[in-house]
Amino acid sequence: MTSNALLFGWNRSIPGREKVSAQHFNEFVQYLGSLQQNGEIQSFDIVFLDVHGGDLNGFFLIKGDSAKLDALAATTEWITHITRAALHLDGSGVVRGVTGAAVEGRMALWTSVIPS
Repeated sequence: MTSNALLFGWNRSIPGREKVSAQHFNEFVQYLGSLQQNGEIQSFDIVFLDVHGGDLNGFFLIKGDSAKLDALAATTEWITHITRAALHLDGSGVVRGVTGAAVEGRMALWTSVIPS
């Protein structure tokens, strides 16, 4: 089943690497803006979570066509950004997901495998 979202999340900047994180954050926002402008992604949202004691404190939710997201995730530029982030962010990672109308299909799949 296809997905229509990439979630790139993190816990926090590694202590002493905060300035690097801030600079890379701005570069990544510009990068995503150019991808959106070129039609490679549909949209992206930036979410900072309130302090809650957990290990996910912020994320980018990047939406687009599944095939385009697959192609994006295979580019050297994307892999370079994610690799750079791992050097200054604690708990960074990327996961595929679904939003909007695609949730109905995932929910139907999930309920179909629940034992009776």
